[in-house]
Amino acid sequence: MKVSDKDVAYVAELANLELTADERARILRDLNSILEYVDRLSELDTENVEPMAQVSDRYRVDVSRQESDRFAYATRDDVKEGLRPSLSHEEAVKNAPETDGTFFIVPKVIER
Repeated sequence: MKVSDKDVAYVAELANLELTADERARILRDLNSILEYVDRLSELDTENVEPMAQVSDRYRVDVSRQESDRFAYATRDDVKEGLRPSLSHEEAVKNAPETDGTFFIVPKVIER
């Protein structure tokens, strides 16, 4: 699969980016290079490669544990301390300069 100049122009338009011809050419080259590399990686035989949760064991990994239990340090208990109740919808829009009763009304900032 190859990315075309038309693809780059389309995505740039969606992102509201103004790219020069040189920038479009560089992005086109870079994207196609990335896709070529991914194609090369997909040719590798990974049949006997164990799945990994981390690419490195250097972060406090408990080597006495096995598989995903080795990375238990990366999770924490869900704590409720410091949480405050959210504003009600009515309270949130009460002081808005403009609202339709449901949404904030703001000036348009992106022109096309």
